[in-house]
Amino acid sequence: MKTYFRLINFARPLGKYLPEYLLYTILGVVFGLLNFTLFIPLLNLLFTSYDVKENLSLPNFAFDIEYFKDLFNYYFYTIIKEGGKIAALQYVCIIIFCSVLLSNLFKFLSQRVLTSIRTKVVKNIREQVFNKITDSDIRFFYNHRKGDIISTLSNDVHEVENSVVSSLQVVIREPFMLIGFFVLLFTMSAKLTLFTLLLLPLSFILIAQITKLLKRDALRSQELLGLIMGTIDEAISGIRIIKAFTGETYIKKKFDGQNNVYRGLLKSVVNKRELASPLSEFMGVSVLTIVFYYGGKLVLGNSGDLGASEFITYIILYSQVLVPAKNISTAYTYIQKGLISGERILKLIDTKIEINDAPDAKEVTHFEKEINFKSVYFSHGTFEVLKDINLSMHKGKTIALVGPSGAGKSTLADMLPRFYDVSHGEITIDGINIKELQLKSLRQLMGTVTQESILFNDTIAGNIAFGIEKYDMDKVMEAAKIANAHEFIIGMEQGYNTNIGDRGGRLSGGQKQRICIARAVFKNPPILILDEATSSLDTESEKAVQDALTKLMLNRTTLVIAHRLSTIQYADEILVLDKGHIVERGNHSSLINAGGLYQKLCSMQAFQN
Repeated sequence: MKTYFRLINFARPLGKYLPEYLLYTILGVVFGLLNFTLFIPLLNLLFTSYDVKENLSLPNFAFDIEYFKDLFNYYFYTIIKEGGKIAALQYVCIIIFCSVLLSNLFKFLSQRVLTSIRTKVVKNIREQVFNKITDSDIRFFYNHRKGDIISTLSNDVHEVENSVVSSLQVVIREPFMLIGFFVLLFTMSAKLTLFTLLLLPLSFILIAQITKLLKRDALRSQELLGLIMGTIDEAISGIRIIKAFTGETYIKKKFDGQNNVYRGLLKSVVNKRELASPLSEFMGVSVLTIVFYYGGKLVLGNSGDLGASEFITYIILYSQVLVPAKNISTAYTYIQKGLISGERILKLIDTKIEINDAPDAKEVTHFEKEINFKSVYFSHGTFEVLKDINLSMHKGKTIALVGPSGAGKSTLADMLPRFYDVSHGEITIDGINIKELQLKSLRQLMGTVTQESILFNDTIAGNIAFGIEKYDMDKVMEAAKIANAHEFIIGMEQGYNTNIGDRGGRLSGGQKQRICIARAVFKNPPILILDEATSSLDTESEKAVQDALTKLMLNRTTLVIAHRLSTIQYADEILVLDKGHIVERGNHSSLINAGGLYQKLCSMQAFQN
């Protein structure tokens, strides 16, 4: 139940809702029970004769059932005495009418409060999950499948809404109904009610067994749904490769296999869940039949404390006990599947964010002198990616990183904005360890252009000014001009207000990359990180992008990861990485003359060209 209460706690402050909800619920239950208690005088009025009592007097007030019963009888007998049975019948019918009206009014009011709780829980859960995703460090996304994250944000939250949150009405209202019914039943016949209580637990034992099986299948089905979502995402994002390699049949077969297994599990879950309702109803009716037989014998043998009218009302009341009992047992099975989703949601929310601000983190607004990597080591698990990296980047200088794939170039660049934290050693900006700086202000100093052009389903202007709600259009256009993007942008149907589609799908590779460069220009950072920004482009696009990069790098401190070595010949210093080590360093000419790995890489590219 810990998971259940944590999920409900997303509606906090609960004190704003619960008192009002409990008040409406209790009043709805009270007036609902009153409807059934009026059957006794109604049946007696229709089928038996009343002896009109003399010397009637109003009972003294006491907050208990007997007082309200005596109060009703006082007016009931008074009306019979003064107006006869027809007037008494009218009196009972008016009370039933008012009672039903008030009962349903309070049910409606309680439902309105419950809707507020329900929508707030779902809104807050989605918000916390999304905030956790956006706040998490890069390593989080290597440890969690994208499909699982999407499934948690959509399907798991939906399941919690439909089962756990919706069950609040059952969890709170139905126990009150059960208590109210049994209080009335005990006042009518303690002997018969005790007998019925011995029979009811049988159905709950059976429901508990079904629920145990349901929980196991529900967990597996939610995990499998994450796999399916991952396959769908891969199919959409990799559709070009699927078609190019005629992999449609393969990907369909993979999806069908997962989908069929999920169908089987879902069918098992639904069947078990749906079994709870008819089973509880069957058990309830069976118990009711036994009660009817046992109680009927007591009445016929005049050995009980119930008359015929009271016994009929007792049976009507007891039949109504089955409704909240059935609702509770059914809700319990539904809740189990929701709790599995809730556990997945809470597990994601509880995931520790490794990279965050120190308690006394300082804000940094300027870059004045130099960046230093001092004996930096970094490991993924037990695998060392970077080893003893020592590097100085003076303001206004360009440092290039080259080396074979897997040498650690991108990881080294990712350490600077703290996408990863060093395992040993330190990185400083103007002598201050970057762990002592506020993350947001640290990253404000940097602009990044990566090999993959990451754009959003927004306008061109919105992508260039990404992260800023109100931006100066003149500055957006100026950034586009520096990035050699202005000409093709104004040639589009809506210019800067053109929506570029999902991941910039309406643009060519070179156009997308120039928009990314314009985004970095618009930010106007003092430090640039260029991660193989031209390696995936054709020659013509590469020239336009390289010209834009040259303008962007002017008067900025730049860390360049280069795939095409011709683009970094004029770097102030070139670092050659291999297997996590800096194996060579110097300018282009000195490294060529050294005849080491850099010269070998240049020769290979010259041969390929």
